[in-house]
Amino acid sequence: MKESEIIELIAEVLELEIGDIDMSTLLADLPEYDSMAKLSVIVLMDEEFEKKLSGEAMEEFKTIGDVVAFAKA
Repeated sequence: MKESEIIELIAEVLELEIGDIDMSTLLADLPEYDSMAKLSVIVLMDEEFEKKLSGEAMEEFKTIGDVVAFAKA
């Protein structure tokens, strides 16, 4: 899956417009990135990419690019 497609999925679960985020977007700068959004990303990784993501690992993510890199790994 292309980076742009992964970003689209992330935007969807964060309820953002596709153009609102890119690889360098800081998660801390997104008001939508709350505990429910984090849970949605965990579910996304499990359902779309068959990857188990823990809450602890989520805390290591600083940018959208970090989430994308995890999905692609």
